[in-house]
Amino acid sequence: MNLLESHRDHAERTGQGSIGGRDGAASAFVDVAPRLFAIGLRVLHDVGEAEDVVQETWLRWARADRSIVVDPPAFLALTATRLALNVAQSARRRRETPAGPWLPEPTDHSAGPETAAERHEAVDAAIRLLLERLTPAERAVYLLRVAFDYPHRRISEILGLNEDHARQLVRRARHHLAGERRNPVSTTGHRRLVRTFLSAAQTGDLAELEELLAAGVAS
Repeated sequence: MNLLESHRDHAERTGQGSIGGRDGAASAFVDVAPRLFAIGLRVLHDVGEAEDVVQETWLRWARADRSIVVDPPAFLALTATRLALNVAQSARRRRETPAGPWLPEPTDHSAGPETAAERHEAVDAAIRLLLERLTPAERAVYLLRVAFDYPHRRISEILGLNEDHARQLVRRARHHLAGERRNPVSTTGHRRLVRTFLSAAQTGDLAELEELLAAGVAS
């Protein structure tokens, strides 16, 4: 990819630098760019669109407040996933097919308060739908796999599940999200999951989210 080669050349010429600086940002991006392309290709099944996702992810990364990002690879993977899903969702809308319960992209630090409020409302509604229609195990696997692109093996380790079972839960979650099931939702649990998800999306640190989801499965 021309974009990837450009950033790799830039990083090699200027040195690694710190993540907070432009050179360090380029180096961090180059390290995970192949994974970002794979995410876009897996979601969109189109090389050109996957490359566009990688390019847009770089633009978001370049203007983000990287000083608060704890885990750059996780942050970049989440950004690429959200961008790819937005493209896929737009295509579905054009075909007049109902969109799925996609979660919005990570926080854009250049966005104003109105945009931030709209994003929070979108996350709030999406999380409520997951709480209403999915079991704790289905919800945990769905969030880690779809929203954060975790491999099934890693999901099974975090949640204490068999890897094949984790794969089955993803399929069940998609099926149940298309249904009409409405389980009662705890206000406290809903607010906590929204807060934890938003924190993970903003910083790239998913430790608290992993613990919360694993606790839900264990209980």
